[in-house]
Amino acid sequence: MRSSLTPKQIVAELDRYIVGQTAAKRAVAIALRNRWRRQQVQGEMKDDITPKNIILIGPTGVGKTEIARRLAKLAGSPFVKVEASKFTEVGYVGRDVESMVRDLVEAAISLVRDEEMERVKVKAVEAAEDRLHVLLLGRGGFGLSGVGGGPAPRLADADREKFRAQIRAGTFDDQQVEVEVQEQNLMFVRNFSGQGLEELGVNLQDLFKGMPGMGGGRTRKRKCNVQDALKILEQDEAAKLIDQDRVTRDALKRAESDGIIFLDEIDKIANREGKGAGGPDVSREGVQRDLLPIVEGSTVTTKYGPLKTDHVLFIAAGAFHVSKPADLIPELQGRFPIRVELEALTGADLVRILREPKNSLIRQYTALLETEGVALKFADEALDEIARLAQQVNDRSQNIGARRLHTVLEKLLDEVSFEASELGRKDFLIDVGYVRTRLAELVKDEDLSKYIL
Repeated sequence: MRSSLTPKQIVAELDRYIVGQTAAKRAVAIALRNRWRRQQVQGEMKDDITPKNIILIGPTGVGKTEIARRLAKLAGSPFVKVEASKFTEVGYVGRDVESMVRDLVEAAISLVRDEEMERVKVKAVEAAEDRLHVLLLGRGGFGLSGVGGGPAPRLADADREKFRAQIRAGTFDDQQVEVEVQEQNLMFVRNFSGQGLEELGVNLQDLFKGMPGMGGGRTRKRKCNVQDALKILEQDEAAKLIDQDRVTRDALKRAESDGIIFLDEIDKIANREGKGAGGPDVSREGVQRDLLPIVEGSTVTTKYGPLKTDHVLFIAAGAFHVSKPADLIPELQGRFPIRVELEALTGADLVRILREPKNSLIRQYTALLETEGVALKFADEALDEIARLAQQVNDRSQNIGARRLHTVLEKLLDEVSFEASELGRKDFLIDVGYVRTRLAELVKDEDLSKYIL
């Protein structure tokens, strides 16, 4: 976890991607900083300090998921997003609730492995270049490990630098070499594996690994160009330099102390207000009771080892249109002591969403069309009009917040996106007149807007 991040810095970083929702940003920033503070506490009290889980309440498209995702990326924490409505209690068709913890471990393994791959990248590249040199010499009887299965000979410094310069200059790009890659033909195993094994934390691919005919430990020769071969060799060398056992230990520790699980659509498993205990409400309450021990803190068996969820941060979110947080069972409510209500987006917010975020849709579309040589420009008045029309459609039909901008912009830019490949290098200005021409008539037709926008 990045210890240098103060709550103010966390909020400032979230502001670069998410407009408004200050209360939610403050809540998650404090929760993240408290995790670092807990690590500094000495003595037995450290184990007693548990995360204060958060419920984000607000309509769709206001930034609930993006806040959690950006928070995890900012902190370098393992993160998984799951939809509570996909879980069911035992006996109903659906995913086992413990699967989200196993998904968190997989995310942690991937995160730590990527960090380790980056750490050994320089050495891996050097070893891969030495092996590539052997391949280009055309010596026979070698595989991924070099000549005769032994280590590849190390080049002299002068030769190595010369060889690197030739690779970067593209001298060998037109040449083909043959490398050995791991056999990936495990489709039978994937199709055969059943969900019931999730409860045991068993992976059938691991059970069959190494068995004849199952692809475990087998390699096949592949002919490819020099650049692709270098990537394959680099990956193989990096894998040799990484201690997989240490990766597993670090990943489990990272998941336990820094993991974040985002429980979306938690309102879908709440008992509806005024409803009895029969029908689907039985299943909804059953899911809540299955979730409860995991959120409270329990040990879940995974194929990498047991993981305690006591210090995993759970961030739940829901629109709560037809239910309210109080409709959750009291025990589960108690495990989410922090509740933040996100504000519905206004027209002014939509304008800011178009202009301010580092990854705004305007910047995304501009970058996409720039690849075709089309320089897309938006007049300020055009952005105001796009936001106004999006808000108008939200008010008339289902309010889906900022997601409405995706559909509005896609419709607005449909023609230029279709023709961009034929336009060549061209400046294309989107002004307020163009926006009204493309969208105004459609938005006026309230019935039609419900289907298209």
